Amino acid sequence: MNKKSLLSMLFIIGLTQALPAQAGWNPFATESAKKQNIRNPDVAEAITNFKNKDPKMKVFFSKAYGYAIFPTVGKAGIGIGGAYGTGEVFKKGKLIGTTSLTQLTIGFQLGGQAYSEIIFFKDKRTLDHFTSGNFEFNAQASAVAVTAGASADADYNNGVAIFTLAKGGLMYEASVGGQKFSYEAIGRKVPVETAK
Repeated sequence: MNKKSLLSMLFIIGLTQALPAQAGWNPFATESAKKQNIRNPDVAEAITNFKNKDPKMKVFFSKAYGYAIFPTVGKAGIGIGGAYGTGEVFKKGKLIGTTSLTQLTIGFQLGGQAYSEIIFFKDKRTLDHFTSGNFEFNAQASAVAVTAGASADADYNNGVAIFTLAKGGLMYEASVGGQKFSYEAIGRKVPVETAK
């Protein structure tokens, strides 16, 4: 079994265990997304959830040069684990692109979980590095688990501040080290191959 197949299998198994039951369409999230000019209502809902859990996070939203938000990251593992999520990228509050996150981990881990993740970029240089398509967290990268007041003592490390908010599941091991990101700008034209 190749690495990609194993990662897919672990992700699906873990995600079925990690995600809480969903009630369906949330009209409030859709309205919130429209008001904030956000494409994905899940992104708007995740932003609201972060701010509600810790109102002091509003400072990061207002002062950061940009941010990437992943409304749901699914993570699963039994010795070898993986994580995957998709999200949107904002520069000074304006949507500029979409992103995906992948992570492969090896070590003591068991279970599955789902969480939201947000990465704040302190300045233009750091956001430009993320949007270059070569962005990856080193093994020592860590995130702040959002609880009431958790962001009060949080600060940027190497130009980024990372926060996670649990959605469901149980897993022993929740690091963000080794996460890799892809980025695609909004409106980017993909060349169409012509038939020969």
